Amino acid sequence: MIPGGGQPNMQQLLQQAQKMQQDLAAAQKELARTEVEGQAGGGLVKATVNGSGELRGLVIDPKAVDPEDTETLADLVVAAVQAANENAQALQQQKLGPLAQGLGGGGIPGLPF
Repeated sequence: MIPGGGQPNMQQLLQQAQKMQQDLAAAQKELARTEVEGQAGGGLVKATVNGSGELRGLVIDPKAVDPEDTETLADLVVAAVQAANENAQALQQQKLGPLAQGLGGGGIPGLPF
């Protein structure tokens, strides 16, 4: 209900929606530029992803490489990438969560919240 029983100001609502859209786009660009890291095996494998979850780099310590046991190395790579993606999702929640709430409290399609 609008205080005073008046109609909502459509121009004002449109301006607010445009600002929210601009804020969301700016936050998404910032996320794409921001890199976060995840690691496994006590730092033997480190994965870097951007805030959108795109894998940007992978560093494998030579101590993690055993030609007789490639399964463990593969597990470490997967774990490091998963950890990096979890950090990216936390960053997304931090940056985009308040904007999503401003859009009615629901989630934004394509984002995990």
